[in-house]
Amino acid sequence: MRALIQRVKSAAVVVDNKAVSEINKGILLFVALEENDNNDDFDYIINKTLNLRIFENEEGMFDKSLLDVKGELLIVSQFTLYADTRRGRRPSFTRSMPVNQAKVYFKGFINKFKKSFPELKQGMFQAEMEVKLINDGPVTIMIDSNKEFY
Repeated sequence: MRALIQRVKSAAVVVDNKAVSEINKGILLFVALEENDNNDDFDYIINKTLNLRIFENEEGMFDKSLLDVKGELLIVSQFTLYADTRRGRRPSFTRSMPVNQAKVYFKGFINKFKKSFPELKQGMFQAEMEVKLINDGPVTIMIDSNKEFY
């Protein structure tokens, strides 16, 4: 499972010119599922998202988590995080979980996440979304439950 964390001043998801979800200060989390993902992957991403110290303390150091700053959270499904661009000019998405399976797993991920962070907002799975954000910093961090990069 991969996730792209963006620290934001605000973020919103718009579908068909209507705001579906929006947050103020917090994290916009893009999530991609891989075919072999399971509850351990969910737990890893949830724990990292909630506890990663990417918000500044009074001295300007990254020392506070989303929970510490009482920030908001918006989660958007983003299968393209598994884009393989090593060959040719068209990205391959063969590592992304097939859409029917991903729909079920994404719902399970959201439900599990809500146990730790009930107020989370989300985009619409498989919809054509406009994601609007004001990146704070900018701070953008990629995490992978398989620890393929660091």
